[in-house]
Amino acid sequence: MTITDLSVRRTWRSLPAAQQPEWPDPVALRNVLDELRSYPPLVFASECDQLRERMAAVARGEAFLLQGGDCAETFGGVSVEQIRNKFKTLLQMSLVLTYAASMPVVKVGRMAGQYAKPRSKPTETIDGVTLPSYRGDSVNGFEFTPHARTPDPERLKRAYHTSSATLNVIRALISSGYADLRQLQTWNQDHVELSPSGRRYERLARDIDKALQFSRGFGIDSEAARSVEFFTSHEALLLDYEDALTRPDVITGELYDLSAHMVWIGERTRQLDGAHVEFFAKLRNPIGVKLGPTCTADEALALIDRLDPDREPGRLTFTTRMGAGKVRDLLPTLVEKVSASGAQVVWQCDPMHGNTISAPSGHKTRLFDDVVDEVTGFFEVHRALGTVPGGVHIEVTGEDVTECVGAGTTNDDLPLRYETTCDPRLNRSQALDLAFLIAELYHR
Repeated sequence: MTITDLSVRRTWRSLPAAQQPEWPDPVALRNVLDELRSYPPLVFASECDQLRERMAAVARGEAFLLQGGDCAETFGGVSVEQIRNKFKTLLQMSLVLTYAASMPVVKVGRMAGQYAKPRSKPTETIDGVTLPSYRGDSVNGFEFTPHARTPDPERLKRAYHTSSATLNVIRALISSGYADLRQLQTWNQDHVELSPSGRRYERLARDIDKALQFSRGFGIDSEAARSVEFFTSHEALLLDYEDALTRPDVITGELYDLSAHMVWIGERTRQLDGAHVEFFAKLRNPIGVKLGPTCTADEALALIDRLDPDREPGRLTFTTRMGAGKVRDLLPTLVEKVSASGAQVVWQCDPMHGNTISAPSGHKTRLFDDVVDEVTGFFEVHRALGTVPGGVHIEVTGEDVTECVGAGTTNDDLPLRYETTCDPRLNRSQALDLAFLIAELYHR
């Protein structure tokens, strides 16, 4: 598909676009978007192509997809320490999964661009005061004041620059050797090493380190142990921003959204006649779609026809978010009918969004046991059907937060370090617990 004509490229503008902010100043928005179009891309088309190849391996069952990061990144969360901790958490999870599954793990961060969030209601009322809902730092501020909650297009530029800074840190960590497997034991030198999952990881790390030493003793020093591939992703919610960073490849003329290597459509914006599906249909990036419990098999097949008409492995990921109590009942029909169509999608489990509850304290939370149960059900369904359980998509942080209940955190702990601006995230200890549990599912 070669698309260079802007009028063809922007056909999404004629369709209804869900979950878009009501920008108060159209002229200011237009000026910001014009400036964004002049900025360099955040990633490169060749990197997107590389990820698409890796995703094809996932679709064939030759690799596993680990995707994770914050529910909603914040401009204040771009310190080197915070970025490093998230990166380290995903590296540790990946190590556990690679060792257990004996296959490559494709690492995709929900990072460097996850600054916009869909909301169930456009406004929020507190103590009789009604203001626009917080839609992520790229739109407005979390503070409950009229000034903070007014959408400001200047924030789109800050989202770009903050994403760029995050990518710079990630690339520096990789190039400096931080992700070298020979550093795997240093990744655990903090409070997490005192937890059960941390101690279990430490034992695994020692085993792997011995294997590496054994290999080096025979003169084998694998390049794979010294380098790592890491890709970025986010929900491409704000179409004006995504369009401004979409560029034709200089060789092929095909369009890439160069705000991230992979972008996805959320559960609230996957309307077949909507602007998001139209926009995504023209992209060459690997793309994803979130499918909740209301999604029918016919809708899934129609999405494939629109987004992956050539049935290209690695092109399309279906990220299911059914809920622990529904995944075993609803997922089989979707998987069966999609598989029968000949489509080679990546099936990925999001065990977070279908399992959100309110704690007695009023905090939005998730039970770790529910997260585990949905992942377990996801694997059970695919094993029963003979299809590929391709990966997981989790909301996780590298900090010692207390936002999800279980695996060391109780309801009473929630107020201690409840730091998310939107949905609750697993902390690193819980993330390692989940990685070990997923690893065990490979051997059942």
